[in-house]
Amino acid sequence: MAKPVHSMIRVFDEGKALDFYQRAFGLEIADNLRFPDFALIYLRHPSSPFEVELTVNFDRKEPYTLGDGYGHLAVIVDDVDAEHARFEKEKLSPGPLRDFKHDGKTLARFFFVSDPDGYKIEVIQRGGRFG
Repeated sequence: MAKPVHSMIRVFDEGKALDFYQRAFGLEIADNLRFPDFALIYLRHPSSPFEVELTVNFDRKEPYTLGDGYGHLAVIVDDVDAEHARFEKEKLSPGPLRDFKHDGKTLARFFFVSDPDGYKIEVIQRGGRFG
């Protein structure tokens, strides 16, 4: 059986990306592998072995174009309202809080935020199918 271990995204500005993921989600550097042309930086939250791999290509001169194929990463939090307020205080530009309903029942309460490279991250209230 396969076990998910990481998701990789390419980032243009290493410093901005590291600052965002640390302030927004408390991700810490688990490994930082430097090569002549690129770096692989693995970020992890203490509560989970799953990692976000940031790939930094040193010769990149302009931000990446995300295209229309990328969806989003998702994280769960204990109090989505408090996190939304914290993101606003941190000037992380969260989107509006939303209630996703099916047959009149709330399936999820969440908001989206974009990292410095434009990748979307969904921040979901813990509960129901989201543990």
